[in-house]
Amino acid sequence: MRICSLFLILTLFSCSANYHYRKALKKGLEVVKTSDTIRITTIDSVPVIKHDTIVYQKIISSKDTVVYYKNIIVPKTRLETRIEYKLKRDTIRMITRVEVQKAKADAKKNRKPNYYLLLIGICILGFLMYVGHKLVNKYL
Repeated sequence: MRICSLFLILTLFSCSANYHYRKALKKGLEVVKTSDTIRITTIDSVPVIKHDTIVYQKIISSKDTVVYYKNIIVPKTRLETRIEYKLKRDTIRMITRVEVQKAKADAKKNRKPNYYLLLIGICILGFLMYVGHKLVNKYL
């Protein structure tokens, strides 16, 4: 008996649907307010006999009504947002790696000889040969 009363008390004091709805609104649920009502109307002509003549009457009747809700947005769970963030982060890392590799490959292909450095090197080498030649002639 005590167990049954415990279950009864727990069901009476449990969370209501309104509580869960308010909680979902706080977490980003957007209430759907846009809807279209589609009514299928038909025009029927029914023959009616009036004073020895046949007269056709038009009767407009609506047959069916369909309510179509457009955009339903359900908030994402923590796991879904974490996975989405991780995928974005990984793709950004991969893109930057590819860009770095492309830049290194382009740098290797587009290497041009530095003519100013070559000219300075030739001048220094010529100067050293001149000084060496003077020293050799002085002591020989």
